[in-house]
Amino acid sequence: MAIMNVFALPHSIDNEIGPRRPGAIYQNTDGRFEVLALITDPAAAAQLLRRDSAHWAVIVRDTLRPDGQPYAVGSVWTTSDYLIRPARTAYAPAA
Repeated sequence: MAIMNVFALPHSIDNEIGPRRPGAIYQNTDGRFEVLALITDPAAAAQLLRRDSAHWAVIVRDTLRPDGQPYAVGSVWTTSDYLIRPARTAYAPAA
């Protein structure tokens, strides 16, 4: 599964993804989500979302559910979404 340099994303795709980068937390009417990964390889995104037209996918975990399991979403960023915590700007070393 390839993860592309997000600085190289086309402007329209960047707008669709919004501020959802690994480490970000955002909320909407469906829940509060922590972004675990951003997949920008179209083939991997299409497979994750089971949609041939997918160009990207975001793997999230609902932080409001104690049993929240990671899953992929492909919905675009809208005005009903709002950022709670911005993404990490640097990678932290693994434990």
